[in-house]
Amino acid sequence: MFCAVIVAAGSSRRAGFDKLAAPLAGEPVLCRSVQAFVNAGCTAVVVVCPPERWQAVGLADAAFPVPVLRVDGGAERQDSVAAGLAALPAGTRWVAVHDGARPLITPQGIRACLAAAAQTGAAACAHPVVDTLKRADAAGLSLPEKVSRDCLWGMETPQIFDIDLLRRAYACVAEQGLVVTDEVSAMETLGIATRLVQVGANLKITLPGDLELAELIFNHRGEA
Repeated sequence: MFCAVIVAAGSSRRAGFDKLAAPLAGEPVLCRSVQAFVNAGCTAVVVVCPPERWQAVGLADAAFPVPVLRVDGGAERQDSVAAGLAALPAGTRWVAVHDGARPLITPQGIRACLAAAAQTGAAACAHPVVDTLKRADAAGLSLPEKVSRDCLWGMETPQIFDIDLLRRAYACVAEQGLVVTDEVSAMETLGIATRLVQVGANLKITLPGDLELAELIFNHRGEA
């Protein structure tokens, strides 16, 4: 059984507006993310978000062919993921954890990541870093240091795992009192490497300009 936990509990401070409720080609960003996992064949989707956001984006009244449930989030992202994992139905074997602010993920991309996870137990969407990297001081001035981008990847979601492995990883995170920003980092506490998978345009809505770019990409896909 393949299920998803979609994390959507953040405050959108950097965006300056509720980016998860913002419209993308006529539908709220969060709804686009949920629909992708429903279309990818998930048995159930758990959305971690506050009740007011659940209402604002229309998920409270939406009808899906599979259960789409809401749970409250926690103080840290890992607490929100833990709440989502606890709400998954019995019999879940594979779980995708996805940031609700990545609405461009496609069902095909989700299935590609799941196929990689089925081979290794752990897979995540990501992209190789292509920009020139510089380190700066506290004043924002570049330092004369060469930062190699060889073998560097930018992490994305979904990140898909054998659910028993992920639960073990988060138990280890809790035991060590760590704070992690994604599930790949949690898996590293077990010494388990994650297979990285490229799935095409999959940007995260963080700033207002990101929403405009996402709209262009979404509309281009429709035309293609």
